[in-house]
Amino acid sequence: MVVVGAGPAGLAAADTALAAGADVTLVDSAERPGGQYHRMLPDAYGARAPEAVQHGYRSFERRVRRVLDHPRCSWWAGAEVWALERRDPGGAAPAAPAPSCPPPKVHVLAPAPGGGPRRRHVLEPDALVLATGAHDRVLPFPGWDLPGVCTAGAAQALAKGERVVVGDRVVVAGTGPFLLPVAVSLLEAGSTVVEVVEAGARARVARGWLGRPWELGAQAGKAGELLALTGVLARHRVPYRFGRAVVAARGDGRVEEVVTAAVRADWSVVPGTERAAAVDVVCVGHGFTPRLELPVAAGCALRPGPRGTSEVYVDVDDDQATSSPGVYACGEITGVAGAPAARTEGALAGWLAAGGAPRAGAVRALRRRRDQGRAFARRLAHAHPVGAAWPGWLRPDTVVCRCEETDYATVCAAAQDPTATEARAAKLATRAGLGPCQGRVCGPTIAELRHRHGTGQPPAGPTDPGSHHRPLAQPIRLGELARPPAPPAPDRPDLAHLPPEESGS
Repeated sequence: MVVVGAGPAGLAAADTALAAGADVTLVDSAERPGGQYHRMLPDAYGARAPEAVQHGYRSFERRVRRVLDHPRCSWWAGAEVWALERRDPGGAAPAAPAPSCPPPKVHVLAPAPGGGPRRRHVLEPDALVLATGAHDRVLPFPGWDLPGVCTAGAAQALAKGERVVVGDRVVVAGTGPFLLPVAVSLLEAGSTVVEVVEAGARARVARGWLGRPWELGAQAGKAGELLALTGVLARHRVPYRFGRAVVAARGDGRVEEVVTAAVRADWSVVPGTERAAAVDVVCVGHGFTPRLELPVAAGCALRPGPRGTSEVYVDVDDDQATSSPGVYACGEITGVAGAPAARTEGALAGWLAAGGAPRAGAVRALRRRRDQGRAFARRLAHAHPVGAAWPGWLRPDTVVCRCEETDYATVCAAAQDPTATEARAAKLATRAGLGPCQGRVCGPTIAELRHRHGTGQPPAGPTDPGSHHRPLAQPIRLGELARPPAPPAPDRPDLAHLPPEESGS
């Protein structure tokens, strides 16, 4: 069995799969498990209190040790899954998965011992669990391409994983509860957080969180975490402003000031409310976009997100199984609900993918907690929606695809061009989404802008689910592709305790 991703969901999946008796290969691009939520300082730092900015560190540490020290676990650190290859029982690649198909082959690029060139490996699992997580979504605004503008997740990663501050005077802006832990991480790393700017109106956020209050009992831990975070902001006298958004960043060669403005419920700017503040960094996050390249490559069906959102997620059944035989999905690729919900989904997916008893008492409890997590995801989307009028912030020369430096005017012109109505034709006409990130950052934004200017209406749901289709999920050099695949175990010290025939199971 292969688990891709060692964040809260993937680590939990590996844990329960081992408990169910499976041989598990756990693959992650990071050097240590934990994902963004449990990003840790390198061992070389010799930190006296590595748990200082962690939640639930002790239970996380116990799970890491239980998984990585298990004799049936192969831990592939710093390895990337660059492709999935669908196959049928006879070995050929089918156009669509048949019910009897085995899971796809997993193509992995892994570091060679001693720091040599990366080696290609091909794993053929009897079950595959995908826990690839999500990345920040950032809406463009004038000046967002200046040095000094970064995603909220990147700022937190540097603070938690390196104790490096992104700047001395920082504004954290966007929407959603993730802004709180980011601001606190920056404070604890030594930054001055000038203010936290939440685009949602106070009343809308309150209605989203306080509606159906009896459901909140299952999220008592989240409430305690929220109180602790707001307490830190209060002690540092950091203002938390609702109903405002960053509408511009200015500076000569890098950010020197940020402009915020009051916004209405649809995020249109209230004229005359603009205010500038001197900063050297702006950290922005407008929710999350699931990383769907591998689920799409595996042939997994997708479903729309909560009503009013433009995201799509992997569609799973009550067992966390996808439409692709032998493939399970868990965590934020099935819906953004936070680390506790991801852990629950991962535990359920790992146990059932490994053939664990589906009616065990613990499984019933996991299903109940999983359903509570899904309810929390719906509440989160309702409390912090992205307003439909945000494109009003943009100017014709505002860059919307930073890789290719495609501006807003170019995207608008292509959307109204009858010869560029298809997404591929629009990409070729504007080059938006053809850069190094392959549309991971700008894809949802470009699709929304094309829809808006092509139809005259904001999208009512997902705009272009096909934008997640990428035959190569990660960059691979031609030299790496040309080398023959390496055997999974003999060349890898961390897999030496497993026989070769077991290391790819």
